[in-house]
Amino acid sequence: MVKKDFIIIALDGGAGTGKSTTAHSLSTALNLLHVDTGSHYRAVTRAFLDLGLKPSEVNQYLNKKELQLGTQIIGRKSYLMIAKKSYEKDELRSHEINENVSDFSSIESVRNLLFNYQKNQVEIAKINKYNGIVMEGRDIGTVILPHANIKVFLEADPHIRANRRMRDGESDQIVNRDNKDTSRKIAPLVPANGCVHIDTGLVGIQEVTKVILDLLAKL
Repeated sequence: MVKKDFIIIALDGGAGTGKSTTAHSLSTALNLLHVDTGSHYRAVTRAFLDLGLKPSEVNQYLNKKELQLGTQIIGRKSYLMIAKKSYEKDELRSHEINENVSDFSSIESVRNLLFNYQKNQVEIAKINKYNGIVMEGRDIGTVILPHANIKVFLEADPHIRANRRMRDGESDQIVNRDNKDTSRKIAPLVPANGCVHIDTGLVGIQEVTKVILDLLAKL
């Protein structure tokens, strides 16, 4: 039994480590708002590509214009809207987005654009009467929600992760993205202090969920 009135779970890890599957499982089990920050960066990348912008041109664009960000909630999941437009999954999971998202998400102005929006998802979860929030990404436990009740870092062998992507009908350069995500100067992908490491290549989703539920029960 979870004792906290409002639960905050930070879920970090590289591409294909099972963040979304784990977050969905926790959201269902505990009635948490599920926030996928990776999809935020994918949506912003899609918007910039649709505008014909390269990563080197983003700062100049954002100095002149502001992207209007909003939230759409469907079920227990929060979706980023840009200029009142939401994006379909296929638009955000294409090979083009996979190739470009790490480059756009490493830009400081882009991360600054999304920082307050992502932190504010906690208030949105409270306003909408969820029992808490599970937020997944690459800097959740370190930057966005450093005071989360539970911080988890998911990992798995790159070959396992690449095979998961292929089973989902996606092509993704896992090692290349890992290198970009871990080496960027702004909010790199690193385990948060005090986080729990779970290798999803060794345990299934039910076990991962149980580990986190057991941790919550001890709070």
